[in-house]
Amino acid sequence: MNIQPHKIDGKEIAEITSDKIIIQHTDDALDLMGNIYYQGFESMILYEKNITADFFDLKNKMAGDILQKFSNYRIRLAIVGDFSNLSSKSLKEFIYESNKGKHVNFVASLNEALDSLTR
Repeated sequence: MNIQPHKIDGKEIAEITSDKIIIQHTDDALDLMGNIYYQGFESMILYEKNITADFFDLKNKMAGDILQKFSNYRIRLAIVGDFSNLSSKSLKEFIYESNKGKHVNFVASLNEALDSLTR
């Protein structure tokens, strides 16, 4: 796992990259949040490919649990991926509602992620 720092308008953003799945369970997300917070970051960018597919199955409540923790700890999150061809109506609605807020955004590119985390 690599952490690529971005500093925009005084905001410290951690872009997390890896060839592996980083988040398999809720505890993995908590560990990652603690790690980036300790390093002084206030926001994080993750890639869809680095998150277990279980996260995107809303029935198991993993996404809700993890995203609630980001909100509780006030760490903003952008998840970069291709969410245009989702078959699950509930997941589409979940993403739509998340994108209305400022804490968690699902975006298509790194530039969109940086933009969403700096407004």
